[in-house]
Amino acid sequence: MTIRTFGLALAAIASLAAVAQAAEIPATLDALNYQKLSPALAVAGKPSNEAFAKLKEAGFRTAIDLRQPAEGVALAREAVEAQGLTFVSVPVSPDTFSLGDAKKVGAILDDPKAAPVLLYCSSSNRVGGVLATLDALKGEPLEKALAAGRKAGLKSPAMEKAVIRVVETPR
Repeated sequence: MTIRTFGLALAAIASLAAVAQAAEIPATLDALNYQKLSPALAVAGKPSNEAFAKLKEAGFRTAIDLRQPAEGVALAREAVEAQGLTFVSVPVSPDTFSLGDAKKVGAILDDPKAAPVLLYCSSSNRVGGVLATLDALKGEPLEKALAAGRKAGLKSPAMEKAVIRVVETPR
């Protein structure tokens, strides 16, 4: 390897390291119940308007909103898409939550091109429910999946019942 080739290789490595570091999502964000679960996923209740406006700067590529349309989804979509990020709405409630909802979120979370992802609702209750469902669908025992969902924000008995209903429905 020549000195020039070695120098170019070092420059390429430094460039890749800078890109990787820039994609790192923050440990904190101005959002209710925010948690960074992995380098590719953070969960939260509704982010503040300021946080919505800085999602790209914070390293996110995709935002998944689990709130119902009447909960301000249109304004969130505007703020996220104005930054050139991907916005996905998967309206969830304990009464309407379905296997299709969980699979739609799961497909995005499994897509490396979508990462890093911010998955949120109003309080993180629905977020925890969706994550518990995804864990159970991947083979985790239901109680273990529900415990992980609770750590991510699942707290309402109605959403827990919805998770159980979806997981136990024959496919």
